[in-house]
Amino acid sequence: MDLLLQSLVNGLSIGSVYAIFALGYTLVFSILGIINFAHGAVFTLGAYFTYFLIGGQNNGTGLLAGAQLPFGLPFPVAIILGGALAGLVSVGLERVAFRPLRARGADPLLALVSSLGAGLVIVNLVQYLIGAEILSYPTNVYGHWAEQHPSLNLGTASFPIQIRTVQVIIFGVSLVILLALLYLINRTKMGKAMQAVAENPTTASLLGVSTDRVILFTFLLSGLLAGISGTLVATSFSISGPYFGLAYGLKGLAVIVLGGLGDIGGAVLGGFVLGLAEALVPGEYTAYKDAVAFLLLFLILMLRPQGLLGRRLIQKV
Repeated sequence: MDLLLQSLVNGLSIGSVYAIFALGYTLVFSILGIINFAHGAVFTLGAYFTYFLIGGQNNGTGLLAGAQLPFGLPFPVAIILGGALAGLVSVGLERVAFRPLRARGADPLLALVSSLGAGLVIVNLVQYLIGAEILSYPTNVYGHWAEQHPSLNLGTASFPIQIRTVQVIIFGVSLVILLALLYLINRTKMGKAMQAVAENPTTASLLGVSTDRVILFTFLLSGLLAGISGTLVATSFSISGPYFGLAYGLKGLAVIVLGGLGDIGGAVLGGFVLGLAEALVPGEYTAYKDAVAFLLLFLILMLRPQGLLGRRLIQKV
């Protein structure tokens, strides 16, 4: 039983990260109706940005091998700034890879291919500048107390439940981000504007909403979420190289399909479902847990194509 509870907490921790990462996909899809395949590359950049902002050294073999910033920011500042830089990269992607196609009224499939190409450019640029070596965050990134207490006992003396401290912290940070995002979307003027553009961009424009401004903000917010989630995952594991975000990008796609395309609540639910499903994979089959995402995706597509919270589209004839 204690192992089951530990697995559930682990699943909630990684599931919360999946949720905030998938929300970046969902926001862009709800506004433009396209999948941004460069989202995984922005996820990777966020982890790298934060790593160097806290004073991490480049131990790779790339062009900037051995490079290190002359200062080291506190981790809370670095993760916000790293996420913001990832958001700016996402805005740049919108201007380069999406806006020209949108201006010409191109097919959404072309935007998907364009984003895929942009993601590959970013990944290869990272490999050229930094290298493909693994970079690990310092063990004290969450403070000396967390370093001295790598695990927490959430149970009792007779019923111990050992949980990694970093997973509890990641879960708490992710919940704060999710609540802040829900408040932004449902309670602020910009959030209302995003909902209006997602519902009908033409009508929103006629009512005085600057659709271009909303689109830029959406990409900024999407990149911010990707960058922060990339950092959170990297602090728990490590940055495994330029293709670090590839697997998570595919899982993010599985999450938004699982929850329902364009549905914010569905993305959150899908993230937690996927995280729990992976955590409950028996230890002897851990090497195959990545297949869980795509097994769930296959089952959902077969049984409920619109996703867990998605609505079935009704075609008028």
